[in-house]
Amino acid sequence: MQTLIESRRFERFITILIIINAITLGLETSDWAMARFGLVLLVIDRLVLTVFVLEVLARMLVYRGRFFHDPWRVFDFLVVGIALIPTTSNLSVLRALRILRVLRIVSVVPSLRRVVGGLVAALPGMGSIVLLLALVFYVSSVIATNLFGASFPDWFGTLGESAYTLFQVMTLESWSMGIVRPVMEVYPWSWLFFIPFIVTTSFAVLNLFIGIIVSAMQEEHESTASEERSQMKDEQDLILQEVRALRAEIQALYGGAATPPARPS
Repeated sequence: MQTLIESRRFERFITILIIINAITLGLETSDWAMARFGLVLLVIDRLVLTVFVLEVLARMLVYRGRFFHDPWRVFDFLVVGIALIPTTSNLSVLRALRILRVLRIVSVVPSLRRVVGGLVAALPGMGSIVLLLALVFYVSSVIATNLFGASFPDWFGTLGESAYTLFQVMTLESWSMGIVRPVMEVYPWSWLFFIPFIVTTSFAVLNLFIGIIVSAMQEEHESTASEERSQMKDEQDLILQEVRALRAEIQALYGGAATPPARPS
């Protein structure tokens, strides 16, 4: 059973089922599709869920106590478990969470696992940048509220409104014509505040996020490559040991000769 669930064909089969399930769950949101193919879509959904449950049970049977040592197996267990919770009136929101089954493709495709692993590895470094960005936003929000709150109460009337407006400016969504130019009509010098804020947040701090993520993904890739090289070396050492043992048996069999005597022609 372990050979089956770890085989490439089985992984491809599960990947195909995840894609099919993603399509059926998307079609279930269409009234037109449900009116014509509702029963078929529900049957496919139940069949796919049954296969997922059997797969998780098979993995639990094979790995036993080691099942929960792998975070990806735990992730699959939780995603499938959510789909088994009955969607009563009080838990109807869980019906929408069935689409989380589509995320199982992350645990099936190795390249996606490496990407997620890189993102998780980048979280500690990203925490420091988030703290720095929060400090910049807090200081800038206090300044903006004091400077522009009286003339633009809808945008900078309170600390929260200023923070939200500055977040819009940071994302560069209608920041010039929508926010900065109207403010500059009242406060012509206000560009001295907004331009450094945009440069600091949009071009400096956010690029630090990208740098940390890229660095973490590179480390994840190098770690995976190192593990593969180590595994290949172990396999080569095992093959070499078997060849040496076979050679020793041949030498013992033919009285110390390196090769068996030639047959007479």
